[in-house]
Amino acid sequence: MTESVAIVVVTYNRADLLAVMLEGLGRLQRAADAVIVVDNASTDHTAEVLQASGLAGLQVVTSPENLGGAGGFHLGTRIAYEQGFDRIWLMDDDVVPAPDCLAVLLAQDEDCLMAVRENTDGSLIELAATRFNLTNPLAIKPKQASVLTEFGSREAMPAKVRLENVAFEGFMLRRRVIDAIGLPDASFFIFYDDVDFALRARRAGFDIWAIRDARLVRQLDFSQQHDLSSWKGFYMYRNLFAVHFRYGENVLVRLKPWLITLMVVLLSPVRGGRSEAGNAISALRDARGMRSLPPAGDA
Repeated sequence: MTESVAIVVVTYNRADLLAVMLEGLGRLQRAADAVIVVDNASTDHTAEVLQASGLAGLQVVTSPENLGGAGGFHLGTRIAYEQGFDRIWLMDDDVVPAPDCLAVLLAQDEDCLMAVRENTDGSLIELAATRFNLTNPLAIKPKQASVLTEFGSREAMPAKVRLENVAFEGFMLRRRVIDAIGLPDASFFIFYDDVDFALRARRAGFDIWAIRDARLVRQLDFSQQHDLSSWKGFYMYRNLFAVHFRYGENVLVRLKPWLITLMVVLLSPVRGGRSEAGNAISALRDARGMRSLPPAGDA
């Protein structure tokens, strides 16, 4: 059976990266049936890049406001689902798939797949978790191992690696996954929306597989370092807390956001300052309102 596939791309004010990415999509040996680009109210020359693109099957969705990555993937995935595509492939605007990447993924008869990311020099940079621990209250960071830390190089990987969370940079799902668990949760805005989706999928019985030979190249160096006293720090704390409230497997894990907030406040005179402490307190309050899962029929 030949399955149809839509690529969903979310972009915001990174027109030059987007242009390179669209060129890469045009070199796919097996072309996508549609490429749905959600422009999150960009103010640079993104509109001109999209207008000039000759990519077959391109659909541009321009949001009047910045929905964040989470809102953009929610919107783009909903559109692809409503148009009836069998598979939906999610990616940011700063990655470029190898020409055979889509064909390699479509050859896999699995519901949830992940292309494996690398740097421009070919070195492995796949940080999707192979162990994501929500049982140990003493584990401050639930991600305890990734493809990169377990294998170090693509050559050392087996052909398929089971994942416990994903990034929306090369994650492919079949529509039956949305039937079962609903769409990506737009309320996350940025950060952890992909982790939340993976946890929901796994709890519904879906396995997630990283496919060694499906190559996805990052145009930028990978960095997850953010100023926790900035507006991004608020979302980092809030969404981490929401994941613990939703999926913590015992009461101590579900209490961990309170402990983290207390530690941040107590240490604020010597680390982080009042801004980070304020972020943690606000994040804890808001995350308590995110404890309920989105409805499974949200599609």
